[in-house]
Amino acid sequence: MYWQDVKEVLRRSVPESVFALWIEPLQCRLADRQILELSGPDRFFCSWVADNYRKEIEAALAEAGYAGVTVRFAVDAAAAERAGQSLAAAGEQLRLPAMPEGRSRVRTLHPRYTFDEFMVGDSNALAFSACEAIANGDTAIGPCVFIHSGTGLGKSHLTHAVAHHLLNHSPNLRLHYLTTQQLTSEVVRHIKNNTMEHFKEKYHRQCDVLLMEDVHALSGRVKTQAELAEAVDVLMEAGRRIIFTGSLAPRDIPNMDGGMRSRLSAGLITSINPPDLRTRRMIILCKARYHNLTLTEELVDYLAEHVKGDIRRVESAIIGLKAKANLLKAPATLDMVKEVVAAIVGQHQRLSSAVIRDFVASQFQVPLAEMQSKSRKKSVAFPRQIAMFLARKLTDEALSDIGRALNRDHSTVVHSIRVITEAIARDGSIRGQIDHLSERIIKKYQ
Repeated sequence: MYWQDVKEVLRRSVPESVFALWIEPLQCRLADRQILELSGPDRFFCSWVADNYRKEIEAALAEAGYAGVTVRFAVDAAAAERAGQSLAAAGEQLRLPAMPEGRSRVRTLHPRYTFDEFMVGDSNALAFSACEAIANGDTAIGPCVFIHSGTGLGKSHLTHAVAHHLLNHSPNLRLHYLTTQQLTSEVVRHIKNNTMEHFKEKYHRQCDVLLMEDVHALSGRVKTQAELAEAVDVLMEAGRRIIFTGSLAPRDIPNMDGGMRSRLSAGLITSINPPDLRTRRMIILCKARYHNLTLTEELVDYLAEHVKGDIRRVESAIIGLKAKANLLKAPATLDMVKEVVAAIVGQHQRLSSAVIRDFVASQFQVPLAEMQSKSRKKSVAFPRQIAMFLARKLTDEALSDIGRALNRDHSTVVHSIRVITEAIARDGSIRGQIDHLSERIIKKYQ
């Protein structure tokens, strides 16, 4: 076995501390003319050696007369168990020399939100490719990506997938994955404790990848915007990777500082649209397989035709259908599917801006003619703006279609959405009113 010869070469070519810490613990599992397989005590150890000392090992192989041999690494399960017992006995976590300071801070990840589980279609292909590139360190698209879409279309799935990939393949990277609400809480806490230097240390110097969700919630949060803008400057200058997600594009987020808006727009901006029929069929089949539910082509087609938009509703339909089939101890039938779909989306009445317009008009007791008139009276303008906001939130219709239902143009719809968004942020009673209307519309029509 030639591993001992290679180790002797490495002993002369790398510092003594590096050899003792990273080379000596490696065990040879396979050594032939094609492959040298080395095992380490855990996944991090193997990843660190592969990232930092593979070239030295390959050079040592060549010097020892084994050029061209492929080096690969595997975890030694027995060694990992011994290491875990040692750490438990010690009762503390130590940082090894040459390891970066800081550690990943990641919110709880959904185990199924991986790249393999994501159904790619025309509506999300660019966002998927961008996230894959970020996860794999591909710099072709730049270091920063902003993804915006409505609720339940896959933003979180993709960011979870990036986090899963990085933790599995590059555990030594310092990954920070959080929401803007969590970031705001950190800023407030550090300001109160007079420890902002700790905040800057974490996000300026101890962050290799930043994943941030719900960026639209930065609206009006001046201090958080300022601190994030400073961190983004430092990270992008250092070539770090960043993914932002939100329900609005950077240009549409109200109460956003111009500098922060510019930074959010500095990289690739892409949207995720509601999945088309083909993609919905793929999603339905995937979720049915996961829940061990057998569906005929007819049932898949019916679900794909009638359950649109938010992917969570597809999951709900599959779970409901599975439960009904189990209770009846019978395979899924079209009648079962129709009953489940009716419970989720209603009696097949399509939720549209016109439906929402009529609902809001009835709640505020404003005649439909007034809603579509040029009147600017607050008693008319406010319900009209709410109708536009809810139509944007609850449907997949274009801004021009929403405007047409209320006899308004595209720019008026954008203005109305901003007005209501700002009102929600400023006034809790308006927020409660909007939430109540949303819940009633969803309950009645979806």
